[in-house]
Amino acid sequence: MNKKETRLNNFIHFLKIRNSITVKEMANHLNVSEMTVRRDIKELTADHTINFENGKIMFNPQSSLSEASPSYSLESEKEKRNLQKELIGKFAATLVEPNDTVIIDSGSTTEHLAHYIPGGMPMTALCYSMNILNELITKEDISLIFPGGFYHPNAQMFESQQGIELINQIRANKVFLSAAGIHRELGITCMHNYEISTMQAVIKSSVTKILLADSSKFDQIRPAYFASLECIDIIVTDHYLGEEWQEYIRGVGIELYLV
Repeated sequence: MNKKETRLNNFIHFLKIRNSITVKEMANHLNVSEMTVRRDIKELTADHTINFENGKIMFNPQSSLSEASPSYSLESEKEKRNLQKELIGKFAATLVEPNDTVIIDSGSTTEHLAHYIPGGMPMTALCYSMNILNELITKEDISLIFPGGFYHPNAQMFESQQGIELINQIRANKVFLSAAGIHRELGITCMHNYEISTMQAVIKSSVTKILLADSSKFDQIRPAYFASLECIDIIVTDHYLGEEWQEYIRGVGIELYLV
């Protein structure tokens, strides 16, 4: 854990003990400047971990985050904003229709989508991560395509050039995408470069591009760029998304669902 992660964890843990605290008190506790505390506040309010009102910092009781850890792993992601992700995935499952061919990206939110797809619906689904496969494999009447390849444990994702070639031969009605960051100018990003080729292949192979992302992903930038916002047809997110983002999304012609 690096210095910043340690400080953010101490920030959260101390706030849980004190319930509310001023910027000055937090700066004294962490032995940092008030400017540093204000930067941390901006980051932690963006993902709804804390509230900052009338000069007081308070832990958000609706947050499921117990500690701060920017290093991605699928298992740790499942613990963050799980209620919002479940609602997003549950709604997204209603967009799947009988006889669809769909592609489901890796991720913790798309896992909820896979879970809520009803059994007994005739359809074809392509996926490339273990958690999505585990959700779909027991459902009746779903024809599964699994490209395979090299396994990346942190994302539970398989990828290979051969897998991408198979994806390039598939044509889907819909692709359900996840993202680690969404930015107006810098587009949609993920955590790892090895994801990029697969993500771009599934986008090219699908008619309707549907992005599933909780509101904390907006205004975030991650290292690996894979698509512009303009290529997205539908976004499903939670009702915490700010009004400016809502207006922007609708303004560029993207269909928006808030759950």
